[in-house]
Amino acid sequence: MQRFHLHPENPQPRLLGKAAEAVAGGALLASPTDCSYVLLCDLTDKAAMQRIRALRRLDEDHPFTLLCRDLKQVSVYATLGTAEHRLLRAAAPGPYTFLLAATREVPKRLQDKRRTVGVRISSHPVPQGLLALRDEPLLCSTLQLPGDEFPLTDPDDIEDRLGKQVDLLLDAGPGDYQVSTVVAFEDGQARVVRPGKGDLARFGG
Repeated sequence: MQRFHLHPENPQPRLLGKAAEAVAGGALLASPTDCSYVLLCDLTDKAAMQRIRALRRLDEDHPFTLLCRDLKQVSVYATLGTAEHRLLRAAAPGPYTFLLAATREVPKRLQDKRRTVGVRISSHPVPQGLLALRDEPLLCSTLQLPGDEFPLTDPDDIEDRLGKQVDLLLDAGPGDYQVSTVVAFEDGQARVVRPGKGDLARFGG
């Protein structure tokens, strides 16, 4: 495992550039977000996606999230009605994952049975800086290992436990143990389906 030590508020452009090159070349990354650390890979990289499934022991139906740069990028991969657009504009970037109707740009393997996809815009400067160097979102999954009650939060623990399974660790200091709040929409109404970090009151929760 390579390990880049990044400033949590002003990550070094040179290291972000190297990380962008690595993920484009098939690398599996561990990165901080405004919630827990996550695993990241290229959206189109089936092999890296399967590595995440194996590492976390996920079944084939387990959903992945698209980590997007901004609302404009979200709109390429998810259908936004007036209510959805208004709420995402108010809540993102932030510690929320939104389940939305997938567009044709989303590979079928990333859609659930209802043809929805999870999208997220993190406020953390490291993933934001990485996404600024790319044209597409990143595939994202919480860095929580089988049998663990919470996601991994300490970069040293991540290296100790995953040193041979993850290619690159973006170390911006300790992360949060909390996961993102997952919000679904039904007839334009927001509904919290997994409470996590952030203000639930804005979703009626």
